[in-house]
Amino acid sequence: MIPAILEQGRLYRLAGIASRDGDKADAWAREFDTQAFRSYESLVDAGGLEAVYIPLPNALHAPWIEHALNKGLHVLVEKSLACSVGEVTSLNRAARDKGLALVENFQFRFHSQLAEIKRMVDNGVIGELRCVRSSFGFPPFPDPDNIRYRKDLGGGALLDAGAYPIKISQIFLGADLEVKAASFCIDEQRRVDIWGGGFLRQKNGPLFSEIAFGFDHHYQCSLELWGSRGKLSANRIFTAPPGFRPEVVIETSEGKEVLTLEADDHFAGILEYFSRAVHDPDIAGDEYAQNINQARLIHEFRIRTDE
Repeated sequence: MIPAILEQGRLYRLAGIASRDGDKADAWAREFDTQAFRSYESLVDAGGLEAVYIPLPNALHAPWIEHALNKGLHVLVEKSLACSVGEVTSLNRAARDKGLALVENFQFRFHSQLAEIKRMVDNGVIGELRCVRSSFGFPPFPDPDNIRYRKDLGGGALLDAGAYPIKISQIFLGADLEVKAASFCIDEQRRVDIWGGGFLRQKNGPLFSEIAFGFDHHYQCSLELWGSRGKLSANRIFTAPPGFRPEVVIETSEGKEVLTLEADDHFAGILEYFSRAVHDPDIAGDEYAQNINQARLIHEFRIRTDE
């Protein structure tokens, strides 16, 4: 994210980097020619800032979003925005009341491959959409103390990997979804969910989404859109890096076509969008609604696993 911030010089100036480890703060500040802050609070309280980017573990998002909003700062925060629907709702209401942008950092929304896939679906390339399937999972992390395995830090696969297919389900099926079935596998020693899946359905329509995610899987980063006349598949929907040309596969009764799309930089895309949200209350307002709906679906997912 930092290189993308530096490349957006017409929109941003990197004012500083904060770390609890002073040596790390100094090293990264030298790397990117900016100021080092030896605590998060010292950066947020520094003055002269307009916005902060928060890539902390999930459990630390809510307190530092609140601190930043109380200082009058716009916030770009990593997903998941917070650990509970109550926290997310409260934070977005506070941002709205203060007239501040609060954007959850799903960069893939701003990669041109998603816009191209939506265009093809809208143009009827696969006929009428019938269902969405999406998976995001990867092999175990080599570090046993990885923050994603830490319950006290808001770890677990749902908030990390599962958030992506839940988000893309809304992009294609609309916000008015409900979780009808969900399953978790819990690591009893770590007390966090390691993998899972679920079924989301439109409340007022026939369409549905099947999702899967996990931390101990063969790598998957997929989207499949099944239609009345064909199927569209993409295998790097969430993580296409800058310079990478993603492939989309179209299958119909007429055969199979593999399309290689243009490379793009979704880090630049989210930063351009965040700037617009800062200056446009309508965009900021849409983000509040999206943030709360995302948290609602994650909450429903948890409830379904307890039934």
